[in-house]
Amino acid sequence: MTTRFPQAVPEIPVSSVEKAADYRPKGNRMTEQIVVGRRALIAGAATAAAAAVARAHAQAPPLAETRLADVLLSPTNTMTVERRDDIVLIGLNRPSIQNRVDPPTRAKLAEAMFQYEHDPSLRAAVLFGHGPNFSRGIDVEASQAALIAGTRPAPRTDTLDPLGNTPPHRTKPLVVAVHGDTWNLGHELYLAGDVRVASADTRFGQDENTHGRFPGGGATIRFVREAGWGNAMRYMLTGDHWTAEESFRMGVTQQIAPTPAAALEAAIAIARKMAACAPLSIKATLASAHQMIDPVEADALSKLGAQYAALYRTEDFLEGRRAEAEGRPPKYLGR
Repeated sequence: MTTRFPQAVPEIPVSSVEKAADYRPKGNRMTEQIVVGRRALIAGAATAAAAAVARAHAQAPPLAETRLADVLLSPTNTMTVERRDDIVLIGLNRPSIQNRVDPPTRAKLAEAMFQYEHDPSLRAAVLFGHGPNFSRGIDVEASQAALIAGTRPAPRTDTLDPLGNTPPHRTKPLVVAVHGDTWNLGHELYLAGDVRVASADTRFGQDENTHGRFPGGGATIRFVREAGWGNAMRYMLTGDHWTAEESFRMGVTQQIAPTPAAALEAAIAIARKMAACAPLSIKATLASAHQMIDPVEADALSKLGAQYAALYRTEDFLEGRRAEAEGRPPKYLGR
């Protein structure tokens, strides 16, 4: 799919304020200087806009069109995909272990996000969870060996980070619907959505610090941004869990539905409204908003992987694992 760019920046009309300023007594040098300066500023802005368009046109790689295929619900599929006209539903499906995300499932989610991004027939996506919970977060048992060794999957060009922590990023909207336990990485997937809907039974948590880890999927950045410093630290630094009502109060959740099914339907309704809008306008809106937040957050997000992996090699992490297995409070020593 080829991105279209305007061939030239249209002429910017003189504002009504400027026109009024033109009706000035002759010989008022200060007024003349103000008008000249104002016009110079407008001309400079137009030149900058034209240059930005030219740069984008030169740098934008051609998009490889894809088609995101349906993936049926079955015990062997850890993620489902259901196309509904111009929206798509993506579901986590590991209910036997509370939809904890292991490396293969995370890779599948990244592939689905890439295919959604490059499928021209899809305009909005909904992420949800099958079973009693959205997700209790990372599957530590399945992930810790690679994290301790410091090994990471080889870079691929056919994936998009579902957390949005590494480029390239989505340019299409994502609505996330949650219910039940929505902890840690599960909450961070929620934070990565553009609009968030929670069932009234949702139990949120970002309790990694109680286990000798830390919120390494983006909550230290996005939770602080969305909820404010004090609200985010109140829960991240204590490990206390919170309700859907509290999430709504903090501004993280945009809508609460009475049941998990109603939360999913509400998310689908929002996605349909997004899909009915002009797709280029939607992309421009997201891009403009990200121009404000991405430069501020990029450096912190780029350090998360190394910070998270480092904690997996500490004695406190091992103590947290032992304490959890033995059903006792951990005794951390800070090493």
